[in-house]
Amino acid sequence: MSEMVINTAKVLRQITQQQVQATPEELFDVQIAGFNNTIRWNVGHIIYWMDQYSTLSFASPSVIPDTYKTLFNSGTKPSDWSSTPPSKKEMLGILAAQLLRMSELTPEMLEVKLSTPYAMGPFQFNTAGELFNFAIIHEAIHLGTISSKLKGSVALTKV
Repeated sequence: MSEMVINTAKVLRQITQQQVQATPEELFDVQIAGFNNTIRWNVGHIIYWMDQYSTLSFASPSVIPDTYKTLFNSGTKPSDWSSTPPSKKEMLGILAAQLLRMSELTPEMLEVKLSTPYAMGPFQFNTAGELFNFAIIHEAIHLGTISSKLKGSVALTKV
């Protein structure tokens, strides 16, 4: 079962990379009315939280710039940014690096108990695999948001 989780994560990441690659960078910062965030924010948020979940799950050192926390953590939004966000090219590079790290995971690594259970609201994750599986769900949710924002952004540019 754990091997399937790892494979699902890698497939999802490849789909995410393809979607980001196919999205014109001029649409990355279009903010659709009623939404706090943009495509760029959602991509950065995926990167930031996969890094955090990997650190929590596998004690992996963080491999992203410190600015990602300020720009892409939960509760942040582009209208509050005071620094230049990363380019599409930079984010694609980090997505690829994270995929390589996923390829190094083993089923045994997913079975390891977390030193401290990770609580998120009413949910609690006790093993690396439980938390990593949540990271996959989280990425899929934001990939869906990126796809929706892309459709809305394209529609706006045709008006």
